[in-house]
Amino acid sequence: MEPKQIIASLINNIETVIVGKRDIIKLCLAALISKGHILIEDVPGLGKTMLARAIAKSINADFRRLQFTPDLLPSDITGVSVYNQKTQEFEPRQGPIFANIVLADEINRTTPRTQSGLLECMQESRVTIDGVSYSLPQPFFVMATQNPIEFHGTYPLPEAQMDRFLMQIGVGYPSQEGEAMILNKQLKGHPIEKINSVATLEQVIALQEKAMTVHISKDLIEFITNIVRATRLHPDVSLGSSPRGSLALMQVSRAMSLLEGRDFVTPDDIKNMSFYALGHRIVLKTEAQVEGRTKKKVIEEVLRSVVVPL
Repeated sequence: MEPKQIIASLINNIETVIVGKRDIIKLCLAALISKGHILIEDVPGLGKTMLARAIAKSINADFRRLQFTPDLLPSDITGVSVYNQKTQEFEPRQGPIFANIVLADEINRTTPRTQSGLLECMQESRVTIDGVSYSLPQPFFVMATQNPIEFHGTYPLPEAQMDRFLMQIGVGYPSQEGEAMILNKQLKGHPIEKINSVATLEQVIALQEKAMTVHISKDLIEFITNIVRATRLHPDVSLGSSPRGSLALMQVSRAMSLLEGRDFVTPDDIKNMSFYALGHRIVLKTEAQVEGRTKKKVIEEVLRSVVVPL
């Protein structure tokens, strides 16, 4: 199948489970195609887990779910070496991170030490167990969820961990019509049990390679760097986006162009993706937070201040 057909099949298949959230589905697929990872922050019960499961089933991927709790250890994620009495040697016992799609559920409910256990996995697609490195299966995609930090029993993610995520998004409540559709779909069971795969892992890898060929002009690359630089100079910002943010914005803009059926990036692609690729990489000054300023508002002002190339 052509990339356009594969993408349409994936979106339509996932939408049978996640009703009325087509934009959210496309953002998740953009992160997957960009070889990045996504952080979903929202209140419980909005279908974040079902979204991860639906994506995994749609591409016939090996799926693992990690429930992050205060007593979870890094070795519970990566695995350990176990002594085999027959061979008298230590053998690796792989942890749940060895999967194509990993759902890190409520990641901010565990300690910073365990949160950092994901860093090498997400950045390098490798795991080190007792000094020996192992490659993770490809494609490898982490979908982490977290509750808003004002909820009890949460540990805010450090900036270094946040920066490892390609994008941060929120799901949001469904519309009244969408919520009614959800109820009707589950009168006789959950639709997640009925969907089948519509693409293969090899096709997903091919989409990742295809996204790398999407054209982005030199003017648009300069547009990205101007946007990121403006986040560092904004008066309400104490810490602007890192260079990794520039790369993330370029990658997701190319992936979203591919999802939209184009082989070139437009300024609107970059502007739209700026909110998801840069928002979690910005730290506001304390006085700005007290005044009720938001990261979204800052990015809106940044986009208005930067000249859009013709």
